[in-house]
Amino acid sequence: MEQGSRKSVLAWAMYDWANSAFATTVMAGFFPIFFKQFWSFGTDTSLSTARLGLANSLAGVLVALAAPFLGAIADRSAAKKKFLFSFASIGVAATLSLSFVAKGHWAAATMLYAFALMGFSGGNVFYDALLKTVSEDNKMDYVSTLGYALGYLGGGLLFALNVLMVIKPSLFGLGNASEAVKLSFITVGIWWAVFSIPLAVFVYETRTRGKERTSRMVSQGFHELSRTFAEVRHLKAITLFLFAYWFYIDGVDTIIVMAVDYGLSLGFHKEDLIAALLLVQFVGFPFAIAFGRIANYMGTKRSILLGICVYLFVSIWGAFIRNRAEFYIMAVLIGMVQGGVQALSRSFYARLIPRDKAAQYFGFLNLLGKFATIVGPVLIGSTVLIARTLGANPHLASRISISSVAVLFISGGILLWCVDEKKGKQET
Repeated sequence: MEQGSRKSVLAWAMYDWANSAFATTVMAGFFPIFFKQFWSFGTDTSLSTARLGLANSLAGVLVALAAPFLGAIADRSAAKKKFLFSFASIGVAATLSLSFVAKGHWAAATMLYAFALMGFSGGNVFYDALLKTVSEDNKMDYVSTLGYALGYLGGGLLFALNVLMVIKPSLFGLGNASEAVKLSFITVGIWWAVFSIPLAVFVYETRTRGKERTSRMVSQGFHELSRTFAEVRHLKAITLFLFAYWFYIDGVDTIIVMAVDYGLSLGFHKEDLIAALLLVQFVGFPFAIAFGRIANYMGTKRSILLGICVYLFVSIWGAFIRNRAEFYIMAVLIGMVQGGVQALSRSFYARLIPRDKAAQYFGFLNLLGKFATIVGPVLIGSTVLIARTLGANPHLASRISISSVAVLFISGGILLWCVDEKKGKQET
């Protein structure tokens, strides 16, 4: 790549470094633990699990409904960066605010978490759309996996620091672990904001139209969105991929947001769960890059299917794990494929869609992905509640619920196998 291109690619990938701190420290790490043990103190574990699932689903609905329309406006006005940073600002502000929620106030924590997750997910719609701005088709697997690799490394480094704060709060002048967790939310907000700056400075969008009034952009955005909806129905490869993605990424996201809660329900210590999350991060860094190389040999679609097969195994085996060693092995397996599945799905889809409508089409991807993410956490939470109603103890109910995710990987894998990338490119 030319020097300017390399600079823009690295600046783009650094946003993954920035916002992955939220995914690791907040989403996967401390929020589920703190929500169950601090904000939902004294509540039955099955009820707190259901509340956590509903919080994730609430944010998913908000982003899913808005993303395609906002994408249509962003494509028309070359404003992907503006929308990205608008959502990121919401996410940063809500994450910082979590540190001020008092013990037992689960409703306030749920609402702030939903807004933070909305900012994280909404920003990613426009971040993903910028992939077509910074990369040519033949480099997309490399660029996309670079972003995820830096995300694992950056998110893992801050998470490791935050874990040390919780384990040894006195080293940081803190009174206890709760103060350390609250401070960790502040560090995430600052990290997210600071490391987003390179993308703001070094990634450029080409304006394809002159300046337009806001009212005209909104009306034309509606018009282009309806036209794109009509187009998508006739693009077989894109439609099939969207439904495949709807299923399998729901399984991936569900495991990400519910894994710690599942471990707590089985009786594992929070230190073991945090160690497992760190394993995922630092295993994920080299393997995200490795999946980019694997795609060069196996092809992008086959590489994604390989990752889905590993997830299918994990979702079934997870119901039978008995000790923390097995939990660590499961974490390593997830770390080996998580970044690869996500990154290659992004680059595979980016090659199928029109360049001038990238934000709209990634809005559709997010629309289906978020509605699928609504299903996953609710599926686990409702399965737990149903099992408890039928007389199962909490441990057995949790084990049954995690295996229910397998159907999502099976359905998504079958549909993805049927996607023809060559025909898809010809269609657009």
